[in-house]
Amino acid sequence: MTELPPIRIGVLGAARIVPLAIAEPARRRPDVRLTAIAAREPARADEIAAQEGFACAAASYADLLARDDVDLVYIALPPSLHCEWAVAAARHGKAVLCEKPFAANAAEARAMVDAAAAAGTLLLEGYHYRFHRLIREAERLLRAGAIGDPVSARARVEYPIPRKAGEPRWDSALGGGALMDLGCYGVHALRLLLGSEPEVIAAQARMVPEGVDAATTAHLRFGQVEAEFGCAMDCAAPATTLHITGTRGTLEIEGFVLAARSGKLRVVRGGEAEVIDISGPSSYEEQMDHVVSVMRGQARPVTGGTDAIATMEAIDAIRRISRNGA
Repeated sequence: MTELPPIRIGVLGAARIVPLAIAEPARRRPDVRLTAIAAREPARADEIAAQEGFACAAASYADLLARDDVDLVYIALPPSLHCEWAVAAARHGKAVLCEKPFAANAAEARAMVDAAAAAGTLLLEGYHYRFHRLIREAERLLRAGAIGDPVSARARVEYPIPRKAGEPRWDSALGGGALMDLGCYGVHALRLLLGSEPEVIAAQARMVPEGVDAATTAHLRFGQVEAEFGCAMDCAAPATTLHITGTRGTLEIEGFVLAARSGKLRVVRGGEAEVIDISGPSSYEEQMDHVVSVMRGQARPVTGGTDAIATMEAIDAIRRISRNGA
């Protein structure tokens, strides 16, 4: 059997997530290579290239996309830059794994999806949690009727983010804010597990002078299921929980964003709780497995496309109502 050539990865951006999300999973695989990284500050690109094992640092984002030794581009830039560089990557014939949130808004998400479709290239969204055994098992249990028909749900995603100069998540021009950076996980997870699209009944945002929301809450309706949602980045401690109540029990999930570190999955029925085994590879390793399988034609993508657009449409609606009224 002919051995397939390795998938060669280029990275746009020097975000703190690059080592965990891409470099470490790639180094564990013989069929993946870290080719190049580009950053706004060339010295930062040189530093990460040396630390994480990239073959080189590219001179600019455009130079990296022009390279013929890059098959997959990981976009680790602020959300306000996702559309521009995802479209450019597609035009260069590159597959793309774009960090969440997919775009600044739904209109940009559609433009990105259209560009990839026109170029015939792959475009995935980096919701790494989606690939962990915790969320896959939760999805399986719900589809199998483990708690009966869902009746209500609630999601909370809170993580303290330092409010300091240069932090993009506190910068409105870069697409920051609690809803965009943290709440997107809750919106996506509720859509996934409840299997339908939300109607935004009410929403409130606590805005700060930087022009972003420090916290947002919303009441959503997924068909017959009422859902409460909240996110915050000026909180005291992390909290990422999903609870779904059904006609025959409750599905309780804790630590779903970084499940390999703190994830717990329980099914409560008849007053008794069953703890589900979620041990296995990290969500980032599983995400890399999925990306490689899709690029090899061995699997269909489960993020990106209409899924990414739908999440951004829900975020747009929450943002609009929370700031302007229904």
